[in-house]
Amino acid sequence: MSNEKFLSAQIKRRTLLQSMAAVGAAAGASTLGLNRAFAQEPEKPAEIIVRAWGGSWVDALKAGVSDSFTKATGIAVRHDLTEDNEIQPKVWAAVAQKRVPPIHINWDTTTNATKSALRGVTEDLSDLPNLKNTTELSKPVGLDGYPIVNTYGYVYVLAFRPEAFPNGAPKSWKDLLDPKLKGRIALYNDGIGFHFPAQVAGGGKLEDIPGNMQPAWDFITKIKAQQPLLGEDPDFTTWFQRGEIDAACTISTNAREAKKNGISIDWVVPEEGAKFDTDGLWIPKGLPENELYWAKQYINHALTKEAQQVWLDGLGLPGVVPGLTPPADLVGDPSYPTTDEDFKHLIRISTKVQVENESQWFAKFKEIMQG
Repeated sequence: MSNEKFLSAQIKRRTLLQSMAAVGAAAGASTLGLNRAFAQEPEKPAEIIVRAWGGSWVDALKAGVSDSFTKATGIAVRHDLTEDNEIQPKVWAAVAQKRVPPIHINWDTTTNATKSALRGVTEDLSDLPNLKNTTELSKPVGLDGYPIVNTYGYVYVLAFRPEAFPNGAPKSWKDLLDPKLKGRIALYNDGIGFHFPAQVAGGGKLEDIPGNMQPAWDFITKIKAQQPLLGEDPDFTTWFQRGEIDAACTISTNAREAKKNGISIDWVVPEEGAKFDTDGLWIPKGLPENELYWAKQYINHALTKEAQQVWLDGLGLPGVVPGLTPPADLVGDPSYPTTDEDFKHLIRISTKVQVENESQWFAKFKEIMQG
């Protein structure tokens, strides 16, 4: 399936109000690539708050985007490590009650961000000048304007310790059912990244999603008997480093971080495929005008080649700005797709289907694991 075919979800929603025109600041802020639209630069807040994931994720964002933004503007960046699913209802409530939201920018999964966009709580970012320099991956398909800006893509790989697989790398997700791996595998606590390959491993078809996912639930029930550890991004790196797990379905970034820390670890895209998805940045409605201005400055800066190169080198993920240099250790790696051929081995389900069904999938996964 080509990128073009994947980016075809049709999501109907009311048009979001466009916010102020992207603007430029004097001196340092001019490096962020914005053009002056105000007669006078808006007042700078003491800080902006960016919700982020912890561990190597926030470290990479800080090194690539936040530190250079602060250097250019003098505005401190505070990273709020509240999980994305926990911050979402707080932001929704603040907007509904016409209160100032608890964060300026949400670094979010595209699926979660789309839920917020459909709810009408996101500012439109169509006026960011640096959007013109990005690939089609930055555009949230099926939404009016840019209520979200996708910033990179990623793959949920099967990461493993080679010592636990003396006969060679695992070829299938079904290899996780080996009795010797009981209590030694890990998944996300809501099963994200695993539902789709489980559908194939369970004998089902991707085209049956979401109508018939019984094969996925049957396979996940078998995996449950393996007593998997369940957690979030930073947990996978920690578990591998402590030698507590031998295999996991996780974003390649987490496995790569453990490898950088000296742990023997590798990863594969199994024969059933692996889920590909995107994350993005968005701004909740309700910010004071000057803070909205600087929040937009931050996202526009995140779309520069310089910021993306450092940020995504840290994460080991392909970005949305052409010409980025892949990290040396990821050239040709299946977790760093850059061509249509690379994408043929990855599973991509439309954002529309995910938005409409993800909550039920998460609930079903937790029901199985807690049963």
